[in-house]
Amino acid sequence: MSRRRTASTKKKLALLVTAAAVAGGGAFALATTSNASQPSAQNARTLSAADSTVCQGLATALGNNQKFIDGQRAAPDAQSSARIANREAVIAQIKVQQKASGCAVGESAQDSQAAPPAQSAPAGSPATSAATPPAATPPAAGNNGGGNAAAGSQVCNGSTVTLSGEAGAPAASSNQFPAGTTLKVTNLDNNKSTTVKVTSVSGSCVLLNNAAFEQVREPGKFLIRRALIQKVG
Repeated sequence: MSRRRTASTKKKLALLVTAAAVAGGGAFALATTSNASQPSAQNARTLSAADSTVCQGLATALGNNQKFIDGQRAAPDAQSSARIANREAVIAQIKVQQKASGCAVGESAQDSQAAPPAQSAPAGSPATSAATPPAATPPAAGNNGGGNAAAGSQVCNGSTVTLSGEAGAPAASSNQFPAGTTLKVTNLDNNKSTTVKVTSVSGSCVLLNNAAFEQVREPGKFLIRRALIQKVG
């Protein structure tokens, strides 16, 4: 009887030790899995306009649309409510794109004010600004950069171009040219151009709608930093 009790006790102890080892291994596996998931969450970071050209382009588009809305509210007319509703829908879509691109949702910038960080110049070379555009062709006589510019002249010297977020056939909006004006926009970084008519008012010299912007954009970019804008009609 004594031997049976001793053997039974030893078996129970062995089972308890084995169960504890299994439970401990499971806890270790869970802890390892939990710790492994922490770095990815910690490394996820929301980008700002200063971190990414994509985020900067989206922030600029949002800012230009918000500027247009502010102008309509400051000096409303019979069509202001419809224009504001349209631009608010555009802003909502831009925010969706900001979230999908990992950008700060709702970040706003006006035109080219949100310049990217300056890049270090190679050793032995003169320091230059990465955002400095090439020397622009002198405008034709009488060109004031607005609606009175002569046909064929360069306008909006130094302006960047982004998208309005509006759908429809290729078109542009502007705060300097009346509806019906024909503008040619060339992206000097890829030499692609589009010729469009101004169909509405915006908060900057030229905003291209989605279809027009797709004709001249570089993949993954929402801002044309080096643009040649010409009034052709």
